[in-house]
Amino acid sequence: MRASALIALFALFITPPATAALKEGAKAAEFTTQVAKAGKPESFTLSHALKKGPVVLYFFPAAFTSGCTMEAHQFAEATPEFEKLGATVVGLAADDITKLARFSVEECRDKFAVGVATKPIIKAYNVALPLIGRTGRTSYVIAQNGQIVYAHDNMDYRGHVTGTMEAVKRLRQPRK
Repeated sequence: MRASALIALFALFITPPATAALKEGAKAAEFTTQVAKAGKPESFTLSHALKKGPVVLYFFPAAFTSGCTMEAHQFAEATPEFEKLGATVVGLAADDITKLARFSVEECRDKFAVGVATKPIIKAYNVALPLIGRTGRTSYVIAQNGQIVYAHDNMDYRGHVTGTMEAVKRLRQPRK
């Protein structure tokens, strides 16, 4: 059995789910990390991305595992709609940038950036899977003011894209 398959099985059946520490209304932790989009490495800073619009920040356990690949495909299909709404999508995992650059091409279909979830980022967003040094599957929508407006924490990849899309759409609605 490949190491990535073992990680996926361990994450799903042995470890407890991560807890989304950043609840709605909390301030998102600032960070800078290395990402890759369409195979090209670049730097990503949350505050710079927020200047353009809301950010959909999702954490996933490991590139090229089945659930993470399915989730990446769903985000890739939805990215044009996120972009129409002014939102930036970025995925983070505790993989190296070389592997993530390949994942950005093959599974993210060149649509959005994926990057390195460093230990400080994992801690700041409280997305660690205990014992294995990986992240759980947690998605956030961060408004331009840096406030978390949506958090979804579930190891099942289904529901992350639809939930974040609904949250981004709510941000676009006029306040009553």
